[in-house]
Amino acid sequence: MKTIRSEELFAQARQVFPGGVNSPVRSFRSVGGRPFVAVRGSGPFIVDADGNELIDLVGSWGALIHGHSHPDIEAAIHSATKDGTSFGITSEREIRLGQKMKSLLPSADLIRLVNSGTEACMSAIRLARGFTSREIIIKFEGTYHGHGDSFLVAAGSGLTAQSTPDSAGIPSNTLANTVVLPFNDSSALKQAFEKHGEKIAGVMLEVVCGNMGVVLPEYDFLNSLRSLCTQHKSVLIFDEVMTGFRLAMGGAQEIYGISPDLTCYGKIIGGGLPVGAYAGRKEIMEMVAPLGSVYQAGTLSGNPLGAAAGLASLELIEKDRKHFYQKLDYHANEWADALNAHIESRSYPVCVARAGSMFTVFFTSEAPRSFAEARQCDLERFKKFFWSLLNQGVYYPPSQFEACFLSARHDSEIMARAIEASCQALDEAYAK
Repeated sequence: MKTIRSEELFAQARQVFPGGVNSPVRSFRSVGGRPFVAVRGSGPFIVDADGNELIDLVGSWGALIHGHSHPDIEAAIHSATKDGTSFGITSEREIRLGQKMKSLLPSADLIRLVNSGTEACMSAIRLARGFTSREIIIKFEGTYHGHGDSFLVAAGSGLTAQSTPDSAGIPSNTLANTVVLPFNDSSALKQAFEKHGEKIAGVMLEVVCGNMGVVLPEYDFLNSLRSLCTQHKSVLIFDEVMTGFRLAMGGAQEIYGISPDLTCYGKIIGGGLPVGAYAGRKEIMEMVAPLGSVYQAGTLSGNPLGAAAGLASLELIEKDRKHFYQKLDYHANEWADALNAHIESRSYPVCVARAGSMFTVFFTSEAPRSFAEARQCDLERFKKFFWSLLNQGVYYPPSQFEACFLSARHDSEIMARAIEASCQALDEAYAK
């Protein structure tokens, strides 16, 4: 790969942004070396400042389920732009997006649009505390729900990549009101409810984890979670910022058959623009101002450009609802089957974890069930794997603890190229 222009631009970026980036994982710190600088995307490809065309397995961290620059989404944005970029008052486009989401999400009686998944998650725990008049929030080790204070306790994602288990600047009383448990540990969950009981305002989790790599939930764990929250009148919050509209039209909750009290959304509902939302039961959502006493506001919430892009994104899925997810799953399964066969033929201590069109190559022999198990991965081998892929024209997430995301534009021809490169990258990672 040519890297001259990207290196020049990244040097300029370091003069104006902390570490040269506006989100930590973009720095490539966990894999070493310098990141490339993107200039455009088309379908399944992203192009850098040196003209290198890369197969994109990141997809703006899951937001681009239709690939880069989909013409319908571009047309929706262009049309909205002609009418104005922001109003600071309710517009018809945001109403249409809200109506579409409500029609597709059985657990969404009412919806509040915000500007990001992080903001949705921060708002949801405030709402849970306001609704219950309690303070304790349970989260799970290695899960990441954005950069709100309560979430940066034993978080995954970029924090893990930088060997920073917690963030500086978090008040001690915030930590005191956040209980962190191992993912998939029903026993620890029951003990937490026995100890804290009626003090627990809510439980927040990624149903399918994507911020420690793809880690799947166990049914007994999810069922215990729903049962305990109901029993203790605590609010069950699903973070479906990644999985919402990706694993199924109704997200992970549709697949696992568990209905939460609140759900957080982002990524796909913005069609590539910054949109988030939280939604849920009417009696809880009516606590949000102006109806209730839980305050949350935003100048750009329901922005007409984001609403237009998000509505176009959801309509594209709905138009081909029967086959859309089948195609995504098929191409992700092509990847998983081919890599698993190669791994088995070489006896590499590597595994592939997959949930629909999300997947992770873990450099450990068995798919992790928890963050503690994910941390056992061979990170040095992963670095070699990552750089081999990038030099072969495949952009894989620059962290062992992140997920790959396919788009509807990743067809069998593209996947065959990615698979060939991935098998070679595995061989290079384990070369003597």
